[in-house]
Amino acid sequence: MNKKTALALAAVLALGLLAGTAILHREGDGHSHDAHDDHGHAETPPTAPKAPQAAASAAGPAASAAEAGAHAQARITDEQLRHNGVQLATAGPARVAGTLSLMGEVALNQDRSVVVTPRLAGAVQAVHANAGDRVQRGQLLAVIVSPALAEQRAELLAAEKRLALARQTHEREHQLWRDKISAEQDYLAARQALQEAEIGVEALRQKLAALGATATAGTQGLARLEVRAPIAGVIVDKKISAGEALPDDAAIFQLADLSSVWVTLAVPAQDLARLQTGAQARVTSTAFEAEGQGRLTHVGALVGEQSRSATARVLLPNPQGLWRPGLPVSVALSQDAAAVAVAVPADALQTLDGRTVVFVRRGQQFEAVPVQTGRADGRQVEILQGLSGGERVAAKNSFVVKAELGKGEAGHEH
Repeated sequence: MNKKTALALAAVLALGLLAGTAILHREGDGHSHDAHDDHGHAETPPTAPKAPQAAASAAGPAASAAEAGAHAQARITDEQLRHNGVQLATAGPARVAGTLSLMGEVALNQDRSVVVTPRLAGAVQAVHANAGDRVQRGQLLAVIVSPALAEQRAELLAAEKRLALARQTHEREHQLWRDKISAEQDYLAARQALQEAEIGVEALRQKLAALGATATAGTQGLARLEVRAPIAGVIVDKKISAGEALPDDAAIFQLADLSSVWVTLAVPAQDLARLQTGAQARVTSTAFEAEGQGRLTHVGALVGEQSRSATARVLLPNPQGLWRPGLPVSVALSQDAAAVAVAVPADALQTLDGRTVVFVRRGQQFEAVPVQTGRADGRQVEILQGLSGGERVAAKNSFVVKAELGKGEAGHEH
C-alpha cells in the first residue's frame, strides 16, 4: 500500500468515529429528557399493588385466630343440648356480691394463746413436756425448786398456827363471858385477834394462788413449785431445760388452742371503705390444696405511714389442725351485693383464644362472644361489655359448646 492510500483510509476512519460520537450524544440527550420532568426531577416509577394474599400474610396468624375466635360458631340442636346436659340461661339484671382478694398469713389466735411464767425464781428440777405436745388443762409441765416459795409457805403455816390459837382463845373467852366469869372486854379482844388471824391466813393463801402455787406442798417439800398447763392446747414454744436457773419473770412455755386461728391481712388504704366487720372470707392455701371459710372480725383503725395499709384479721376455724401459723394464704372477702344490669351464671364463662367469652344462642347456632366481666360472687358474674340483657347463653356444661366449636374449626382447617 502506497502512502496516498494509507492517508485515505485514516481519513475515513476518523470521519466514522466522529459520526458515531455525534449519534451517541443525541441519543443520550433524548433519554435525559425522557427520564426527567420539566422541573428537572426524576419521576418515580409506579409501585405494583400488593396481592391480597400478601396482605393477609402480613396481618399474621394471631390476628386471624382472634378474628376467627370472635365469630366462631357451632350448630347444636336441642336434642344434642339435652343429651350433653347443656343448660341455657338468660342474661339479665341480678344482684351480685363482689369480692376483695388479699394476701395474708395464718397466725395464732391470741385470744386462745397463753405464755406460762412461773413468777418465782428457782432452779428447774424436771421438765415433763416438749414443744409440739398436746396437753390438757392442769397437766404437769415442769417442776421448779424455789426458795422464795418455801418462805411463803412457811409464813402461811405460821399464820395458820396463830389462827388456830386465836380460835381457841376466842372460844374460851366467849364461854367465860357467858358464864359471867370474865369481862366482856376480854371477849371482844379475843374476837378481834381471831378476825385478824383469819385475815392474815387468807391474804397469804391469795398471794400463793397469785404466784401459781398451791397453799400446801404435801410431802414433796415447801420449795416445790409445780407448773401446770392453764389451758388445753399445743405447746408451740418451750424455753426451759432441767437444771436451769430461772428468774422470776422467765417465760418458759407458750400454749395455744389451735382449734381456731387468725389470718392477718394488710389492706391498702383505698380498699378500707369496702370492708365490713362480719363479712365472710374464703381462705385458700398457697402451699397446698386447701380451702376454708372464716369471718372478718377486726379492721385496724390506723394506717401505716410506710405501708399505707391497715391490718385486718379473719377468724378461721381449724378443727383438724390443718391451718398452721406462718402459712401464707390468699383471702377473698365478700362484699355487699349490688344490683347489676347484665349478669350470667359463672358456668357460662369460658376462655377462647386467650379471651373470656360466652356462647350466645341465635337460632340453632352458638356464637362465641367476647365479654368484659365485672363483679363476681362465685355464682353470678357481671357483664360490663359484649352482651345485652335477654340474650340466651350456654350456662351449665358450656364446655360442651366450646368442644363442638373446636371441632368445627378443625374441620375448616382441613
